[in-house]
Amino acid sequence: MPTFRRLLLAVLVLAPLPLAAQEPDSSVITLDRVFNSPFFSGQFAPPTRWTPDGQAYFSSDRRPGTKGPDLVRVNPETGEKTVLVRSEQLIPAGDTLPLRAASFRFSDDGRTLLLFTNTARVWRVNSRGDYWVLDLDSGALRQLGGPAAKPQTLMFAKFSPTADRVAYVRENNLYVERVSDGAITALTKDGSRTVINGTFDWVYEEEFGIRDGFRWSPDGRSIAYWQLDASGVRDFLLLNATDSLYSFTVPVQYPKAGATNSAVRIGVVSAAGGPTRWVQVPGDPRNVYVARMEWAAGSEEIAFQHLNRLQNTLTVFLADRKTGRSRPVFVDRDSAWVDVVDDWDWLDGGARFVWISERDGWRHAYTVSRDGRTVQLLTPGEFDIADVVQVDAKGGWLYYSASPENPTQRYLYRARLDGSGAMERLSPMGQFGTHSYNLAPGGRFAIHSFSSVSSPPVTELVRLPGHDVVRTLVDNAALRHRMGLLRRGPVRFTRVDAGNGVWLDGLVMYPADFDSTKKYPVLFMVYGEPAGQTATDSWGALDPWHLMLTQMGYAVITLDNRGTPSLRGRDWRKSVYRKIGVYASEDQAGAARAIGRWSWVDSTRFGIWGWSGGGSMTLNLMFRFPDVYRTGMAVAPVPDVHLYDTIYQERYMGLPQQNEEDYRQSSPLTFADRLRGNLLVVHGTGDDNVHYQGTERLINALVAANKQFKLLAYPNRTHGIFEGEGTTLHLFTALTNHLLKYLPAGGR
Repeated sequence: MPTFRRLLLAVLVLAPLPLAAQEPDSSVITLDRVFNSPFFSGQFAPPTRWTPDGQAYFSSDRRPGTKGPDLVRVNPETGEKTVLVRSEQLIPAGDTLPLRAASFRFSDDGRTLLLFTNTARVWRVNSRGDYWVLDLDSGALRQLGGPAAKPQTLMFAKFSPTADRVAYVRENNLYVERVSDGAITALTKDGSRTVINGTFDWVYEEEFGIRDGFRWSPDGRSIAYWQLDASGVRDFLLLNATDSLYSFTVPVQYPKAGATNSAVRIGVVSAAGGPTRWVQVPGDPRNVYVARMEWAAGSEEIAFQHLNRLQNTLTVFLADRKTGRSRPVFVDRDSAWVDVVDDWDWLDGGARFVWISERDGWRHAYTVSRDGRTVQLLTPGEFDIADVVQVDAKGGWLYYSASPENPTQRYLYRARLDGSGAMERLSPMGQFGTHSYNLAPGGRFAIHSFSSVSSPPVTELVRLPGHDVVRTLVDNAALRHRMGLLRRGPVRFTRVDAGNGVWLDGLVMYPADFDSTKKYPVLFMVYGEPAGQTATDSWGALDPWHLMLTQMGYAVITLDNRGTPSLRGRDWRKSVYRKIGVYASEDQAGAARAIGRWSWVDSTRFGIWGWSGGGSMTLNLMFRFPDVYRTGMAVAPVPDVHLYDTIYQERYMGLPQQNEEDYRQSSPLTFADRLRGNLLVVHGTGDDNVHYQGTERLINALVAANKQFKLLAYPNRTHGIFEGEGTTLHLFTALTNHLLKYLPAGGR
């Protein structure tokens, strides 16, 4: 559920047809045009990685007649490219084609290249695969893992700071391999399905966003790593009844709300092998979380972020590498929950670190002294920062994204790391929308992308702080031209009174042939969970399927209720604590009633749809407010919040053992007997994230109440419901047909 799925991802189909196969009328959007053509596909700048000195960036470039791209170094001032690695150097012995690298990194001395290839998906992303090292002096190319290594089994390979070794995880054990001769040392030997070294279980990866679970010490002598003991975590069994003659189960270690978690601990082991020194982690190891861990600006101490089970107390500990003894240095608390901090860079040689907190009611950046006694605010004011873009310790700047005037937008700002001076906006004043940046170290250059609901992404190389455009990398002129051919209505932002003093930001897509004297049906697209915002002034908010519906005569509206991560202060985001399904649905229904009073809106033709948390919201609104919504389409919903995982659900709801009634009131299932409208439920039976189990419970509740509904189950599809030929087109065809049948289109 926390995986916030934007619809734009659903329309990036795998097998696009050539534009010549499109219907001749360029103004009309069809399902085939949305899902089986590149009509709505834009250009993207190739991934870039800046050099450590910030004076150049790495990219790829293909020479005529070659079988693959070269790795090049690009001068940002001139665009001049210098070939660092020719594609021919990446052809393994006995092969004819060069390796296709998903990612790469150079050793610190620049003499060796590490390539990640042949990748495989673990849960959400491809974090398992093969690794190769290329010696740039000799040209020798060698695969890591030894001659007997199984394909696609290595994870998170990283050079040592001295560049002579590479560490990696294989089948839940840690290894170090010498680059010169391939000698391998096993650092752990107890790895198994339930003892997980150097990586994480399902719930840590999904909810804390961490996969790589080990860190080289700066001196290259030690490795600090997480170990999880998942032996107490129950398996949830996914049933596969289609891929063999007899059905079989796929077990997933999945701790549901209130159930047993993996035990967590941190160890330090010599890179040469030997026993692990375990760090003191206070509390019951199955009822605390170690959400982040790094070396503390040196090789003698480790810093880690320690959360209690309720996730309302976040403590920074420093631990001694040699003894394992730890001490708390800083504590952040909240009556609801505290978010872990991704950007906690060390400054002044380790004397202080950067910290993000909502302690004054807004999300701000601070610095905290190493002993925790001095806390300095860097970004004062009644506004939120969205995220940290870069900490430039040498230059003395903190670069961050924010939008004090409009929470639907994002702009780049910077502030002094010493707390002096005023915040400085670097994004151009006249470009209203969403700006994102890949800053070079030192902040002299940046890859800048800008988009809005009216402008496809434009990517430029800019010089900071003046934001001077050095050159345009991608302008998406062809996409802009195609979009200009379409028959479209206005797209506007609004604020809607949801009642009780609550105003929601909303995005309104008007019918294509809008006539203010007529009344139109409205489809509300909802999400509403703390994991994502939908009313954003970005190109991704303008979904092609929604545009198609506007051509059919629907208005499409999305609203961000309380609890969504909008830049509207701590109280906005955390007022929903233990009331996730309650306040959010009240906000949405209150705003829908207000919209129903707009002169051109037909309040008798309200529909709603959403995916994941949006599917749950759809159920909540259909059941709790049956007088407002005529039809709903819930994709991959959580009908019963008891069934979701510990970290996510307990963060926002507390423990079910302590507040069972809140869990019951927040679950759509509780109110299923109130259904009056037309409901379609869609789910993949192989969903490892939001289990099909919840939809089966919902079916039972609706059957018991004699409530008729439609069900569409996709065998063995996961949470994204994209696996299998034709799945995405089939799904959105079903959604479209349901709308047309139960929510008549067009103005009246």
